Amino acid sequence: MSALKEKLETDLSTAMKARDEVRTRTLRMALTAVKNEEVSGRQARTLSDDDVVKVLGREAKKRREAATAFADAGRAEQAQAERDENAVLEEYLPKQLGDAELAALVADAIAESGAAGPRAMGQVMKVVNPKVAGRAEGGRVAAEVRKQLGA
Repeated sequence: MSALKEKLETDLSTAMKARDEVRTRTLRMALTAVKNEEVSGRQARTLSDDDVVKVLGREAKKRREAATAFADAGRAEQAQAERDENAVLEEYLPKQLGDAELAALVADAIAESGAAGPRAMGQVMKVVNPKVAGRAEGGRVAAEVRKQLGA
């Protein structure tokens, strides 16, 4: 079992004992998503910490999108609940890259791949994605690559 999954489980039992409803609800949801990922596909498998981080990242993204949708629909209470859940998930994710750090990584990837022009975006993404690995959303990375390639 991955160390991160173990931490989620111990934090869940602590939250349950403390009667922290938001944290309990969020950690249950996160563990369910992790377990679903473990049994998805043809064969059950144990997830590594990196895989668990990817699952948590997906869940955090869902919470951000839901909060925006609820806020746009004028449902402030539900939007706040989604933001609260997202805050709990963010504690388990790696620190997100700042704009300057992301720009530097993309610039290095462009230099490393020797890419030029918008058609080389795929080459640059192949180089930069492993370096970013969960510390920035794909859309944000793609936008920075496009910007630097002059697309």
